[in-house]
Amino acid sequence: MAIKFQYNKTSLQQQEKQLKVRVRALPTIKSKESALRMEVKRTKDEVERLENELEMRLGTYDNMKALWNELDPSLLEVKDVKMATRKIAGVVIPLLSDVEFNVKPFSLAAHPAWFMEGLSLVKELATVGIQAEFERMKMNLLEHARKKTTQKVNLFEKVQIPGYQDAIRKIKRYLEDEESLAKAAQKIMRANLERKAEEEVKAV
Repeated sequence: MAIKFQYNKTSLQQQEKQLKVRVRALPTIKSKESALRMEVKRTKDEVERLENELEMRLGTYDNMKALWNELDPSLLEVKDVKMATRKIAGVVIPLLSDVEFNVKPFSLAAHPAWFMEGLSLVKELATVGIQAEFERMKMNLLEHARKKTTQKVNLFEKVQIPGYQDAIRKIKRYLEDEESLAKAAQKIMRANLERKAEEEVKAV
């Protein structure tokens, strides 16, 4: 991105102002990027932990496959997923508050005694799965925000700040050269006037 400027004092002031804004904002953006990076890592670890927990729990029920076949999964459905939001480094993140389940009526007499416990286990597994999904969503939002913040840091550090510094240098050099030329022209003009004055005096 080329910085547009003109070779005059007004343009110089504008470039200096833009540079100051970016230099002042850079540490804040860098700390935001760092906070987002840490939060992405923490969330990624949490997603892995929940997925491992789900896998482990499902693994412990492998020996109960015959019983699971008797359990009717249509008896249980997710009624509502309640969520809240929280800001992390300026990014609004969804948080899981509660999962409400609806258990359809069934006859306890017509089903085995472990049925209620089985439904309770399914609820737990579903809750862990939903938590993992929320954490994954949170991770994606944070990662997207981190990438955008990193792009901004790079834009400021590698493009805009050096660009404004270069523009300021060029304008200052031009104005100094212009001033030197003006002074040189004045000297020449003064010398010419003095010579003419001397010639006029001699002619008299």
